[in-house]
Amino acid sequence: MFAVIRVRGEVGVKRGIADTMDMLRLNRINHAVLIDENPSNNGMLLKAKDYITWGEIDQESLTKMIMARGRIVGGEKVTDEYIKENTDYSSIEEFSKAILEGEVKLGDANIKPVFRLHPPRKGYENTKTAFREGGSLGYREENIKDLIKKMI
Repeated sequence: MFAVIRVRGEVGVKRGIADTMDMLRLNRINHAVLIDENPSNNGMLLKAKDYITWGEIDQESLTKMIMARGRIVGGEKVTDEYIKENTDYSSIEEFSKAILEGEVKLGDANIKPVFRLHPPRKGYENTKTAFREGGSLGYREENIKDLIKKMI
């Protein structure tokens, strides 16, 4: 499971890349989504690599993100009580583990698929270069959890 975060804005984006980001539901800067790792999604990530960053999310980061920035349709925060009442899971930790294992999706619990994160503390490194070159764009592997921690 990948966490994908939009880093750059929409000015000057080519139409095909803008359409790809719309399909990923990344409409604004600092929005994050969770997507499965498959060839179709990998192709979309590579197409939009100059505007987004992504990496494999772990259970701890996903749990923190759902607790801090997860919203129910209607705008209310996601709580353990809500998860217990509306799913087969007793806590957000169990629910996030089930998401990572592919047993359930956010939409099954009526949770919005987009997380509206804060800008990262101390800012992005460089929004025009790749992560491997010291910037903020592209594939981060496990280091996405550090960025998420700075944005919650």
